Amino acid sequence: MILRCLVTFVALTMTIPLFAGDWQNWRGPAFNGSSDETNLPEEFSKTENVAWSVDLPGVGSCTPIVSGDHVFLTSTDKDNDALLVLAMDRKNGQTLWQHKVGEKIRKDTRSTFAAPSPTTDGKTVVYFFGSGEMVACNFKGEKQWEKNLGPFAFGWTFSTSPVIFEGTLYMQILQRGEGASVILGMDPATGKEKFRHVRPTQANAESQESFNTPMPFEFNGRKELLVAGGDYLSGHDLETGEELWQWGTWNPKHIGHWRLVPSPVAGGGVVLACAPKRDPIYAIKAGGREKLTDDAIAWTSKETRALSSDVPTPACYDGDFFVLSDVRKYLSRVDPKTGKVKWTTVTPGRKKYEASPLAADGKIYLINFDGEVAIINAEDGKVKRVIPMETEPIDGYVRSSIIASHGQLYIRTTNKLFCIGKPSN
Repeated sequence: MILRCLVTFVALTMTIPLFAGDWQNWRGPAFNGSSDETNLPEEFSKTENVAWSVDLPGVGSCTPIVSGDHVFLTSTDKDNDALLVLAMDRKNGQTLWQHKVGEKIRKDTRSTFAAPSPTTDGKTVVYFFGSGEMVACNFKGEKQWEKNLGPFAFGWTFSTSPVIFEGTLYMQILQRGEGASVILGMDPATGKEKFRHVRPTQANAESQESFNTPMPFEFNGRKELLVAGGDYLSGHDLETGEELWQWGTWNPKHIGHWRLVPSPVAGGGVVLACAPKRDPIYAIKAGGREKLTDDAIAWTSKETRALSSDVPTPACYDGDFFVLSDVRKYLSRVDPKTGKVKWTTVTPGRKKYEASPLAADGKIYLINFDGEVAIINAEDGKVKRVIPMETEPIDGYVRSSIIASHGQLYIRTTNKLFCIGKPSN
């Protein structure tokens, strides 16, 4: 019997609440890319075992989220050069409402502003765009508040997703400039700031930039917010944003091109920090205080070429980490306590996999730039199926992660959103 990462959390006294069936933020109910869903589909196509599919108004890398009978996501409208927020009916895919919240869909050719994923507490849904636009709506589609968090100082398009946890909306902005990097805590219902914590850095140039998402975490009764970027990993108080601890010896020469994309992920008593490009992964012992030395390193992957990640965030499931290397084209299952690699498999196909993995129901679901879904057996790493899901690709690559909710899979390609599985009642 496969034990879900939830079991590991209980063993570690990690009591982050789960919402049965819902996927309310980018990395899911446990903030680690895993789900305790069972009987998820593995036999499907663009036309088979599809509960519904809908055409999207434009491209975007936002991962959809699900709360109750609502599916929320962002999109671009290329014809009108606009940014859109949408809500769909989970049972049939019908658009319940959509709003235009901004103009100009991109600043570079590699991505659009519709990359960050929304978040919800079941009452308010908060959307964010890389242009700085943030808007909150109730489930009827009525706007509750909106603001712009920019301007930003990034070389590429900002893509951090907001997170709601225990009544607070968290957002990190780690960018270039003295005193410009901050962690924000806000009221989801009003947008009013609860705190604004400046996060200093000694990093240089692009290394000051982080494109990942902060992650709530609890270990031995202490709750905190994990933040990675600016050449270090840190844990922060959930009420004030104040730093509880930091570790950062992975870039001693302060190389200036170490922008960070993978988010931190925790499990097995450690927190993973994925160094950029083709550099190693570091496992830092949880529960530390103040400035940590290298004694806090449980293990690194310096001797394991397959174990690295430049873009995807690893998943934690069944007591282990599942690390997807986009640059080396491997998926590996790793023991969190020792760093031992239990298996490694080559990712199928020729295209890159930058979307973060979904781990659920004994399987790892991946999707590559071409919209090919790879289903991997979590137990032994064998590829079970590769399923092409792109229909008529349009501008851009598929980067949206697959999610599991209410017994179904949600797969976003460049032009469609698929709900895979039996239709909902």
